[in-house]
Amino acid sequence: MAALSWWLLAAPLWVPAAGLSCYGDSGQPVDWFVVYKLPAQTWSGDAAASRGLRYKYLDESSGGWRDGSGSINSSEGAVGRSLLPLYRNHSSQVAFLLYNDQPPKPSKAQGFSSRGHMKGVLLLDQEGGFWLVHSVPRFPPPASSGAYSWPHNAQTYGQTLLCVSLPLAQFPMIGKQLTYAYPLVYDHKLEGIFAQKFPDLEEVVKGHHVLHEPWNSSTALTSQAGTVFYSFAKSGRFGDDLYSGWLAAALGSDLQVQFWQHSSGILPSNCSGTHQVLDVTQIGFPGPSGPTFSATEDHSKWCVARGGPWACVGDMNRNQQEQSRGGGTLCAQMPALWKAFQPLVKAFEPCG
Repeated sequence: MAALSWWLLAAPLWVPAAGLSCYGDSGQPVDWFVVYKLPAQTWSGDAAASRGLRYKYLDESSGGWRDGSGSINSSEGAVGRSLLPLYRNHSSQVAFLLYNDQPPKPSKAQGFSSRGHMKGVLLLDQEGGFWLVHSVPRFPPPASSGAYSWPHNAQTYGQTLLCVSLPLAQFPMIGKQLTYAYPLVYDHKLEGIFAQKFPDLEEVVKGHHVLHEPWNSSTALTSQAGTVFYSFAKSGRFGDDLYSGWLAAALGSDLQVQFWQHSSGILPSNCSGTHQVLDVTQIGFPGPSGPTFSATEDHSKWCVARGGPWACVGDMNRNQQEQSRGGGTLCAQMPALWKAFQPLVKAFEPCG
């Protein structure tokens, strides 16, 4: 009996009964995780081969940010391990969509500017799967490449990746959200029963999108372990900033937003509405080793409510061009997520 009791105490808090899911740095299934790939120059003492490949890791049981288990380009870490089925299993029992406005092999014919400014992966079988929302250009490699890897061009700047494990019943809602955002799908497998069950995903693959109002949509998604995430997606015809034009009011909170600072037409902090939207200028992780870095070194896209309890990870910046492009973010009211992200804000641009 003592041995059995010890096993129960040592067992993971949650393991999916079946189906694909996110995998954590521990090598075990997790309900969700966030990986924050750190900018290269924050680790100036590293060997050249590992510079720009270190990351921080967070899940519901990690107790806050932890150092990643290795390099972001390793198939043993959370991101690589979660994506392994994409490169190992091409049976009719698995479906996937890879979308990225900066795909691994860009083509002039793809018309990036009209598509959503968004990046992500859907990977599922007949029991469930996961949604990986991220900020990484030219990632991940297409299934035909046969192996997971991290793109060299994504080593210099910071990047964020949020993975959520979901039951099969949640994927029709994701399909509907993607019809608003109009992603550029560069690789997919959606056959047989999957094409029948998820007609909106089929429309997304074909490049179809919403053609009438409303131009934005939000929906609740319940993870495999019962955690509620909220997806916010807008069409390019929404014609406004995701954060100051919608999200702050929807969440009922002032927002601090981290985004790519090197694009043209950056929108300044906005205090004209009921809720302030403030551009983050400096990020810092807790602990003596930090690291702390400028938002100009960071390509990640996330926001956090100043007073709690909301935190969001997505794929949109605050600039003039993206007011007329599709995209979105994934938010949750989780103390573990908010308490991890809120202290990262070390400085922000005040309203003029």
